[in-house]
Amino acid sequence: MGVQMKEMAKCPPPSSRNHLKQAWKFWDSMKITAFILGSGLLMFVAFRNSLMWHLQKFWGASGFFWQTQWEKLYHLLGGNEWAIFILGPALTSGLVFWGFNGILLIADMTGKPRFITQYRIQLGKNDPVDREKLRKAILTVAFNMIFISLPMVILLLPVMKWRSEPCHLQLPTFHWFIFEVAIFTLVDEILFYYSHRLVHHPFLYKHIHKKHHEWTAPIGIVSVYAHPVEHVVSNMLPVIAGPVLLGSHVTSITVWLCLALLATSVSHCGYHLPFLPSPEFHDFHHLKFNQCYGVLGVLDRLHGTDTIFKQTKAYERHLVLLSFTPLTESIPDSPKKSE
Repeated sequence: MGVQMKEMAKCPPPSSRNHLKQAWKFWDSMKITAFILGSGLLMFVAFRNSLMWHLQKFWGASGFFWQTQWEKLYHLLGGNEWAIFILGPALTSGLVFWGFNGILLIADMTGKPRFITQYRIQLGKNDPVDREKLRKAILTVAFNMIFISLPMVILLLPVMKWRSEPCHLQLPTFHWFIFEVAIFTLVDEILFYYSHRLVHHPFLYKHIHKKHHEWTAPIGIVSVYAHPVEHVVSNMLPVIAGPVLLGSHVTSITVWLCLALLATSVSHCGYHLPFLPSPEFHDFHHLKFNQCYGVLGVLDRLHGTDTIFKQTKAYERHLVLLSFTPLTESIPDSPKKSE
């Protein structure tokens, strides 16, 4: 009996052995994961340091030039902060928006040049765009830009003066500007995602957001085609909240607004152009309505509002195109099942 007890002590029961094996497998997996993540982190840090060194070197070489130009503009306008805000964040961002979308509108209206139109995402749509529908969109966008965006950006000045000195002579450092853009992007993602989901509530959708979704195949200019309430809550506030939070310099605000308007124009443009961010994510939202609410897709992943999108060819095409072959050719849609 004593011998049997000793043998049993030496040889644990099968269930215990299985638990031990699972524990060892778990720790092996953890060690492999830690090794992969650690190696990846080291490579990322090394790459980031190298990239930042080159960018900082470029910034240092050109920093004196930009500082000089900024001081010249400041003195040319007599240090008038209202004039600086009107010329910078208000007018410059508007010119960037209309300039970029003017090029896209030529393609939308004429179907030329082929270099642009061959990258159309929803084939056969807006080819060419409906002129009456486009006229209505342009009038709404002009109204939103002139009577809502422009006053909001100009009136941002007293808010920024309460936070800091937005027009001081010293430009922000390169590292601080990069940090600002990262925070701006994060704040924009959070506020846009939740405000966007809010306007998809049936009541708000019917009375407010439905206007924007008249375009199931969007074009660049309809990025600002929205009900005035939505334009304030979902388009403007998420973008200006970051600069207010950080008390940013007027030059940082100007660059950020230009980037934000270009980004939303690209995401609505309907063309998956080479070397530009992929518009597949938001284009799919216009097509299906209840998927892909955010900008970056981070909160969509968290809340599971991209599950259908991830099962489509659009998801496979959701990458930066690094060649001149349209992704609709290299990753075509699956053939429709015959009825």
